[in-house]
Amino acid sequence: MFLNKKAVLFIPSGKSKEEVLPYITHMAIGAHQDDLEIMSYHGIASCYKQADKSYFGVVVTDGGGSARSGAYANYTDEEMKQVRFQEQEKAAVLGEFGALAQLQYSSKETKDPHNQVLVQEFAQLIQLAKPDILYTHNLADKHDTHIGVTTKVIQAIRSLPVENRPKALYGCEVWRDLDWLEDNHKVCLDASFYPALASELVKLFDSQISGGKRYDLATLGRRLANATFFQSHQVDTSNAVTYAMDLTPLIKDDSLSITDYVTSFIDSFKQDVTQRITKILP
Repeated sequence: MFLNKKAVLFIPSGKSKEEVLPYITHMAIGAHQDDLEIMSYHGIASCYKQADKSYFGVVVTDGGGSARSGAYANYTDEEMKQVRFQEQEKAAVLGEFGALAQLQYSSKETKDPHNQVLVQEFAQLIQLAKPDILYTHNLADKHDTHIGVTTKVIQAIRSLPVENRPKALYGCEVWRDLDWLEDNHKVCLDASFYPALASELVKLFDSQISGGKRYDLATLGRRLANATFFQSHQVDTSNAVTYAMDLTPLIKDDSLSITDYVTSFIDSFKQDVTQRITKILP
């Protein structure tokens, strides 16, 4: 099933992949363990306890090079990889994922612009699952490994027949939020469902939290801030929102430049800021 022999497919229900993968509706491809829970909670919650929906999470890298301190300060890289691998499987059980794939590539391999093996890996998984919605990192993310994942996801989808492509591709927040996007460019994903689950999923990654990164607090805080600061003249309709960049046009029109597409959002933001200041200045 995988091109990387170290990759592992985990199905929490104990069913076979033939029983699970044809029923996937929501899929997420994230660079690291815990990225899925931070950026694609909307997909996890949409499928949670739903008989007609199923979530497939894909983690690309092996967890090597993770920051560590406290109880994990003396862990070797191999020990840390194993801890993060196990944390991710626990999250898949708690979130009732339909399936979880941990591909275990290195960050270096993921960032390599010439790595077509990973593009083929993504294409094969997407072809098997045929999700309606696919979540990945946004193209303005400041983590190079995340950008490596997203650009290869787009390349992978473009290699597939049109009928096997997701209906929607969303680039979500992790290492740079999307509050700067103009409101008409934001995809607002409601993350208010099952608040206890939302909290517990991120808390499962103790190796990161105990290591000095309070992702558990920051993730929920960002979602609340997004919901509260979205509209200045309307009451909130949700208390947790994840913003996403709509990348769907890039898989509908293969001729679109990935770079030009994302910089068009930046140009639009610049124009909005300029106009607001200009009309107020004397």
